[in-house]
Amino acid sequence: MKVPVKDYEFTESMSVNELVEQMQAAWGFTAGKLATGVNIMESMIKTKGCVKFLSFTADIIATGTRGVIRELVKRKLVDVLITTCGTLDHDVARCWKDYYKGSFIMNDSKLHQEGLNRLGNVLVPNESYGIIIEQKIIPMLEALYQEGKRELSTTELCREIGLRCCNESSILYWAAKNNIPVFVPGITDGSVGYQLWFFSQDHKDFRVNLLKDEDDLNNIVFDAKKSGALIVGGGISKHHTIWWNQFKDGLDYVVYITTADEWDGSLSGARPREAVSWGKINEKAKMIMIEGDATMILPVMTSALIDRLSKNKTKA
Repeated sequence: MKVPVKDYEFTESMSVNELVEQMQAAWGFTAGKLATGVNIMESMIKTKGCVKFLSFTADIIATGTRGVIRELVKRKLVDVLITTCGTLDHDVARCWKDYYKGSFIMNDSKLHQEGLNRLGNVLVPNESYGIIIEQKIIPMLEALYQEGKRELSTTELCREIGLRCCNESSILYWAAKNNIPVFVPGITDGSVGYQLWFFSQDHKDFRVNLLKDEDDLNNIVFDAKKSGALIVGGGISKHHTIWWNQFKDGLDYVVYITTADEWDGSLSGARPREAVSWGKINEKAKMIMIEGDATMILPVMTSALIDRLSKNKTKA
């Protein structure tokens, strides 16, 4: 059956969701994938008993896309977060200090001399990163230690950070409020991780128990009737998500968003079909790979998704 490609049509009051719905017919080269991704997310959220994973890398939390992740967590549209230590860094820091607009092409030596760190085209002053993170994390660890806490999993740590070090602008705050666990398998790879090590130098009996996290993930996966994942970027967050889901016959719903290529064999660039070969994604799963910058794709997808869900709720 031949399906014709159709042009976009615009009205003054057209919503983002209406635009996304047209993408399915307008097609383009990635537009149709974005529309399919929203459809898969909607199905995943509406499926009873489906555990919804959100995996993402930390770089986007240095941008306004932090608000997109926060909204998904605040609205309880996801059940489990798996991310990197940098997410904790940026989330805590941006509760209290500003990051600034920059450019991909700047004098980096001059920036270093001025105490400005460049993350892509975002500028992070020293006082907005390591300094403020130390000011928030060390007193929290001291308080927990005085309360008798000698060992924490990363999910327990993230909950405490969300409740004690963050405000309502924070992803960790809303994750704690909504009892959504945040797993950080690479917890030492960042400023918060450094603070943990620094604190341990004077508190030799203090421990971070990563295996407790794995116990919790095991229970989540084995109790799930279905599972789905929105996976933004790659690395350890992506792999930890798909790795654990192989033990329940693979993910049933999958949306990948990445700029990475697959020709070099990297996990970050690997397409969903590769994960099927490992059993990490079910052979019959609804899956899509959207190539592009998450800071553009995620806001559009999330806006369309929220619009659809709110309309369905109104109809019900």
